This record gives sequence, structure tokens and C-alpha cells, in this order.
Amino acid sequence: MTEHSDLDLPGLQRRLTEFVAARRWQPYHTPKNLVAALSVEASELVEIFQWLTPEESARVMDDPDSAHRVRDEVADVLAYLLQFCAVLDVDPLAALSAKIDRNEKRFPVRGGEEGA
Repeated sequence: MTEHSDLDLPGLQRRLTEFVAARRWQPYHTPKNLVAALSVEASELVEIFQWLTPEESARVMDDPDSAHRVRDEVADVLAYLLQFCAVLDVDPLAALSAKIDRNEKRFPVRGGEEGA
């Protein structure tokens, strides 16, 4: 078991790769299958919030059972995303940084929008 203080993205990707390899699941972890699994897990996260009011959704982490479900689904989404990135050799942090750079150019801050 890894301590939370030791968590980092490359380490987690390595653990996921080792987990998959130990179970000989690599033939099934194609980009198509991983992105489909990612979509399913993201939908399971959406399902938690589906019929909540905005106020209820803002308080979802106050209930231990709901909070546990949210954390589990977030973990599943992130796990499949990291595995997808590993299979396609995509650096997720570099991809995110580049996307933020592009969005900063596409959506420049105008007067009065800072808090939007």
C-alpha cells in the first residue's frame, strides 16, 4: 500500500501498468476499449449527481456514503484516463498545460470577467 505523501502521477501510472500486466490484461487495454471504459466510468460519476438540485450537488461530499461513491468514481475515471494516456504515450500533464495555454489565448480576460 502506498502512502498518500508518496503519490505522484508517474508512480500511479506505473502501479496501474504493473496491476494490468500482473493480470495479463494488456491485450484488452486497447485505446478503443480504454476510452469506452472511461466513458462508462464518467457516466457513473454523472449518475450520482443526475437528479440532485444544484444545492444538493454542492453538498454531496457531506454524506459519507455519497462521498465514498464520488471518490470511487473519480478514481475509476482517473485510472482509465491514465491507462489510456500510457497506451497512447500521451503526457496528461503536458496535454493539460498546452490546452490551458490555448484556452488563455482563445478566451482572454476582459474587464470585469476575472471572477466568472
